[in-house]
Amino acid sequence: MDVNASWNGWRSALQRLGRSLLALYHPRTWKEKGAAWSLGVVLLTLFVLNLVLGWYWSREPDLFDVAAVARAEVGGDEQRLVTGVYTVATAIHEAEVLLDKPGGYLSNDVFPPGVLLDNIPNWEFGVIVQLRDMARALRNDFSRSQSQSIEDRDLIVAEPKLNFDTESWLFPPTEREYRQAIAALRGYLQRLSDPQQPDAQFYARADNLREWLAMVEKRLGSLSQRLSASVGQLRENTDLAGDPGAAQSTRTAGRQVVRTPWLQIDDVFYEARGATWALIHLMQAVEKDFDGVLTKKNAHASLRQIIRELEGTQQTVWSPMILNGSGFGFVANHSLVMASYISRANAAVIDLRNLLEQG
Repeated sequence: MDVNASWNGWRSALQRLGRSLLALYHPRTWKEKGAAWSLGVVLLTLFVLNLVLGWYWSREPDLFDVAAVARAEVGGDEQRLVTGVYTVATAIHEAEVLLDKPGGYLSNDVFPPGVLLDNIPNWEFGVIVQLRDMARALRNDFSRSQSQSIEDRDLIVAEPKLNFDTESWLFPPTEREYRQAIAALRGYLQRLSDPQQPDAQFYARADNLREWLAMVEKRLGSLSQRLSASVGQLRENTDLAGDPGAAQSTRTAGRQVVRTPWLQIDDVFYEARGATWALIHLMQAVEKDFDGVLTKKNAHASLRQIIRELEGTQQTVWSPMILNGSGFGFVANHSLVMASYISRANAAVIDLRNLLEQG
């Protein structure tokens, strides 16, 4: 078959179709010509509106005062600011910010401009991961005196609700599940601060705090590695290091080149921004609820150093896009800067865990 002849045939057919469509529209007056202009203006207005809304919805929420949030949750009654209220109130407020910020919850949007945005949905995922870890710690550790104790009835509801699919638009929507988790957490907080309901407890013990910090340590370590891999790294395989009897499912290379895909660099960056935003407030709340434990271990300074390092991750990004220059090149590498702050925070978390393990 002659390819050129076939192509010429298709081109002629398309030209005839175009002429036929144009023949249907013969504007003779300014009124008739205005129909096309009106359609153009409408389309341009929608485009500009989507740009403005996209910019406004892409703004990250500011930091907040955990003490003010806790007082608001108990109606300003200082007597109800019992152990655990700061942590639970902070988790509730973070979840509400996730849902009620400008544009609402964007991760499951299917219409513009939300569906076209990716920075804030990744920020949201970073926040929700930290909320899931805190809900797990509340259910398994903070609210239980020992391994044989009964789980709190509200936390049994809150933890799985926060682990619901982040991208479900309908049947059911993610927002509904998260609001049910918020309601369950608020029910736990109200019982926690009510002296007439001693079945709700929050045990501020060093071992409980270590369990949560262990999860934080792994999350920060993973984020640091993914951020650092923005420039590609040759890494030694240390999966079984330190244990001669250790084994793994399948063999892996002794050396591996690890690199975060180019199109995912900004996604990891904003996920880290969301995770560290959430952790800053949770750390501040933990410092208040575990004041006695931290004072006994002389560990307040260690926790505050973690917060300082995490606060560095929230500095304004002046560049219109996340740059991925080489380590010592002319162009900045925002991922490496973020990885530096997170790595130092992670090292401080490890030091704090070791300090809490000491007698």
